[in-house]
Amino acid sequence: MTASDHATKPFKNILRERGQWYGPRPRGAVESRTSTAMKEDIMQVVRIGLDLAKYVFEVHGVDTHGKVIVRKRLRRDAVARFFANLPACLVGMEASNGAHYWARVLTELGHQVRLISPQFVTPYVKSNKNDRNDAEAICEAVGRPSMRFVPRKSTDQLAVQAVHRIRQRLVADRVRLVNQTRGLLSEHGIVIARDIAQLRRGLAVIVGNIDDSLSEMVRALMRELQTELAELDARIAAYDRRIREIFRASEPCQRLGKIEGIGPVTATALIAAVGDRSCFKNGRQFAAWLGLVPKQRSSGGRARLLGISKRGDRYLRTLMIHGARAALSRAGGKQDPRSLWLGKMRQRRHPNVAAVALANKNARIVWAMLTGDTAYEPALSVKAA
Repeated sequence: MTASDHATKPFKNILRERGQWYGPRPRGAVESRTSTAMKEDIMQVVRIGLDLAKYVFEVHGVDTHGKVIVRKRLRRDAVARFFANLPACLVGMEASNGAHYWARVLTELGHQVRLISPQFVTPYVKSNKNDRNDAEAICEAVGRPSMRFVPRKSTDQLAVQAVHRIRQRLVADRVRLVNQTRGLLSEHGIVIARDIAQLRRGLAVIVGNIDDSLSEMVRALMRELQTELAELDARIAAYDRRIREIFRASEPCQRLGKIEGIGPVTATALIAAVGDRSCFKNGRQFAAWLGLVPKQRSSGGRARLLGISKRGDRYLRTLMIHGARAALSRAGGKQDPRSLWLGKMRQRRHPNVAAVALANKNARIVWAMLTGDTAYEPALSVKAA
């Protein structure tokens, strides 16, 4: 290169040719090379942890060697598009709000989705808690061979579960209303028993009686509470009718309804909650998932069993135990093998212990019937006891 060439060329071009240019590189070449490398890395991802939220989602993906391939923050409208461009891989999510919807969406895109209870993800969170660390913890937890997963629910199961959730909220509202009414009346010297039927009759007498010492303002308030109680009774009755319709239209629910202690409400709630029954290895795991097994505090080779663990869905556990109490109360005087077995167990144990034991046994029977698609046989349940 001559001196005249140096004079005509810009100084930047001369330094580039000599390899001595340390300024910004050409923009197009850098972007094309970076995007190509990123696409090749993303295609190697085999496991992803997805931290769910309302609007902002965090993605953490690794390859077969556990090397971090992708860490990305996505808006809600970009999640499906991002996973549609990925190869089929294992996706882990916490079983939180919206998890079943995203599990259904990602499954339709060809991915294998696993839902994990948040309490099993917490031990894998490193340092402080944030969205990126949560996604990394989910990715680590979903790859554990012994991890327990939450059964995924279909749209029909979610619809039935929504009916139960609304009914449960209405029942809780009615309980609060009854307790408030009894408390207000007790301040004026009127005591009503805890039975809700006694309260209905008492309100009818209080509203219609004008000769007592109750003020007109309090009487008007009691009239409003009586109307509100009647409205709640009507709404709860409507949901009960809807549950009975679901029960009559479902063959598995009708089979479960043959078990003593399980009625339409419990049967439909179980079918809506169980989902994928392959997540449970045996009936005991299903009973443990409902929180109907003893809680252990064992150490040093000494087994120490406490009360029931109370894990899982409190609503299902409550229905199972209340149904078992009803079955125990009706077992007296019957001579069939199951009733005789229940009577002997009640003589040996406290009624509460017997009710929980029967609920545990019913849970195992439910798992066996749903897994084997069989009918209820009382004789087999007594032989297994």
